[in-house]
This record gives sequence, structure tokens and C-alpha cells, in this order.
Amino acid sequence: QVHLVESGGGSVQAGDSLRLSCAASGVTSSTNYAMGWFRRAPGKEREFVAVVDWSEGKYYSDSVKGRFTISRDNAENTVYLQMNTLKPEDTAVYYCTLRKKPRVQVIPFSNNYMFSSLYKYWGQGTPVTVSS
Repeated sequence: QVHLVESGGGSVQAGDSLRLSCAASGVTSSTNYAMGWFRRAPGKEREFVAVVDWSEGKYYSDSVKGRFTISRDNAENTVYLQMNTLKPEDTAVYYCTLRKKPRVQVIPFSNNYMFSSLYKYWGQGTPVTVSS
């Protein structure tokens, strides 16, 4: 059973940085999987933030591109989200997610990574609050 645990959230001022971490258990270093982040702001729907796939391809939402960087440590089964130049609109609960690479891909991951329904495993979330 895959289990995801996030850490690193907190309260910061606009312009500050934070680094989120997500450690996965129940997977092995040989497992092909994508790991990434979604967020849910107060009163809004959950939205895609960033993901790194099994080929180290990285995808970002337009709202964070250039400010956030996703990376992974396959030996530790951990994904990181370095968030720089934070803005008040980044305030949200950030959720880590994981998708195992399917044996057959009808639609390439590069075309549908942004849909939360694609991901089976989720963490409990870590809150990020950015004050102006």
C-alpha cells in the first residue's frame, strides 16, 4: 500500500521561500511512478501545481512556472517542491500525489498530467500561508 507524507508547510511573508517534501512508502526505487503536487486554496477547487514523471519530465502550472521547482530523490522515494517568491495567492493546502506508470497509456502522460482524477494516491496535505 502506497503511503505519502508531506512536510515543510508553514506561514511566510510574500517574497519568501519554502520547500515542501513528500516521502512515499510502499514503493521501491525500481517502481516507475510520477510524483507531484496539487493545491486547494480556500473556497476554490483543487488545482495542479507541478509533477515529475518516471522519465524525469517536469510539468508546471502557468501560475508557478519560474518560481517553483520540483525535484525527486529516487533513492529516498521523495519529491520536493522548492517554492520561491511566494505570493498571497499561493496560500493553500498542498497535497502530494503519486501515479504509477501504467503498462499501457492510451493518452500520453504529457497530455493529461494536470487532471487530479489521474492520480490514485494522495497525502493528507500541508498548509502554506503567505501574508502580504
